[in-house]
Amino acid sequence: MLRTEFPDAGEQSPAALLEAYGSVLTETVASVGADSVAESTGLDRTTVDAVANGDVGPLSVEDAVAVLATDPDRPDADALRAEAQDILLMGMTTAVMDVESLASGINSQLEPKEIQQKIEGRHPMTLEEYALLHSHIESEKR
Repeated sequence: MLRTEFPDAGEQSPAALLEAYGSVLTETVASVGADSVAESTGLDRTTVDAVANGDVGPLSVEDAVAVLATDPDRPDADALRAEAQDILLMGMTTAVMDVESLASGINSQLEPKEIQQKIEGRHPMTLEEYALLHSHIESEKR
């Protein structure tokens, strides 16, 4: 998700990267407090408790950045969402990759049109999907 926090994303499997995202989110909930996160984000307490326990795969990128934005030392959710999208888009540019080659590289787990819509923010993306794309894009930049 955030560029400076996951500099070795291309060297990690999607599952390991998702776990790293989960650690950051879990730390955020622990430092801010589950009640404050739920109140600030509008997420139900069950979802916040799942994040606190590291279950972040089904969480949307939008909800994840909302959780991160509860940390007063971080930018707001819109800035974090834009950065998350930028990481994928700029990574694809640097790796000279289009959505068709990205779909092929992830063994067609997502269709090219679906990838494009998710990266552009026109369709929701889970953190599990984000980790899959982020890991592959970064691994191709080397």
